[in-house]
Amino acid sequence: MNKEILKNTIVLLPEKPGIYQFYDQTGKLIYVGKAKNLKKRVNSYFSRTSYENRKIQVMVGKVHEIKHIVVPTEHDALLLENNFIKEYQPRYNVLLKDDKTFPWICIKNERFPRVFLTRKIVNDGSSYFGPYTSAQMVRTLLALIRELYSLRTCNLNLSEENIKAKKFKVCLEYHLGNCKGPCEEWQTEDDYNQTIDQIRKILKGHISEVMEYLEETMKQMAKEYRFEEAEIIRQKLELLSKFKGKSVIVNPSITNIDVFSILTDGNTSIINFIKVIKGSVIQSHTIEIQKKLEESDAEILALAITNLRTRYNSNAKEIIVPILPELKIKGVKYTIPKEGDKKKLLDFSHNNALIYKRSKDISSLSQRNIKRKEEILDQVKKDLHLKEIPVRIECFDNSNLQGTNPVAACVVFINGKPAPKEYRHYHVKTVEHHDDFASMEEIVFRRYKRVLDENHPLPQLIVIDGGKGQINAA
Repeated sequence: MNKEILKNTIVLLPEKPGIYQFYDQTGKLIYVGKAKNLKKRVNSYFSRTSYENRKIQVMVGKVHEIKHIVVPTEHDALLLENNFIKEYQPRYNVLLKDDKTFPWICIKNERFPRVFLTRKIVNDGSSYFGPYTSAQMVRTLLALIRELYSLRTCNLNLSEENIKAKKFKVCLEYHLGNCKGPCEEWQTEDDYNQTIDQIRKILKGHISEVMEYLEETMKQMAKEYRFEEAEIIRQKLELLSKFKGKSVIVNPSITNIDVFSILTDGNTSIINFIKVIKGSVIQSHTIEIQKKLEESDAEILALAITNLRTRYNSNAKEIIVPILPELKIKGVKYTIPKEGDKKKLLDFSHNNALIYKRSKDISSLSQRNIKRKEEILDQVKKDLHLKEIPVRIECFDNSNLQGTNPVAACVVFINGKPAPKEYRHYHVKTVEHHDDFASMEEIVFRRYKRVLDENHPLPQLIVIDGGKGQINAA
């Protein structure tokens, strides 16, 4: 893929959060990165004139194709980048050899459940919330929860038999007011579980109550001139404002599934495919299918499922779809979700199909504009009897302030498009009085003497604003 095609690809990138993928000439993924704004981030690699890091320069030189996936938030972009790095180990990414993953909050599957940070998910019926991109955020959230609710932190086996047998004594946490002493039956299981239910709501993103509580606490501290403590609360509020609950990108409650969405416009159908392995999105691919007759979306979707599952060697036993395809696969069930995490995945897929369509529409419009400009330039060549198409056009005009302070400007068009970086502004040096002809002569001479001296390209057409006098002077 040449530089011009890469440039056009970058122009069509959305200004949304997501990940970008660089592929080399063999089709191998060599780098994946996250971005708050895909277009700006990717453009930053290719708009540089020099590179501080030699490795970046080498990598950019090997980029043959650019792909991208759009996600709802920058938080999700970080998670998806992590999935791709672990799955494909791109050459220019830092390898995650220690297999360290993002932190989660676990509500343990036990009587009087503990609530704690973990980086390891165990399939034992416990509830996991996250993942989080910051361990500091998790610790802040857990500290807030413990300020609001009394929870046990011990790892004692609080079975009904052990408590009845009075095997345990309350610890220091009870005396500090951090625990209500369920180990000695001073707190009932129903009362404790009500607390856990409230914590679950907070961890699912319903944190308005916590935010209101902190804001009131912060205001009260400020009234009491406890500004350092108020500042700590403000920092906690900022961290909590970034908390989004469960991510669509990584979700341990969803195992191995395929997700397909379809978007049809006239005779063209766009299908996005997402592959989920062990709860993590590791693949996204979008294809176009042109209708030959009047195939239904169900028929087109069936064709896409067959094609993409074969291409990516998928053997998922569940496929999430917006409609039932005209295809039965032995041992595989179709799900059309109406709500919940699977619906979020389907929406995520649909959004990427929609963005793909918009990019194609913009590309098509851009191609039509390019063709139109080429037709106009060809017509200019014919009308002005030029030897070649005026790829570069330079236009001159001069002005003055009531006969003094003469100035001039040169405006440049390349391939029919304004090229602001090529514009030049001049102060007339040799003409003291109001003389448009002499001013134009000086500026045109200075312009093309420098162009020739520095071996810059000459224009195919020069446009002078004025009459015959200005043209003769130029």
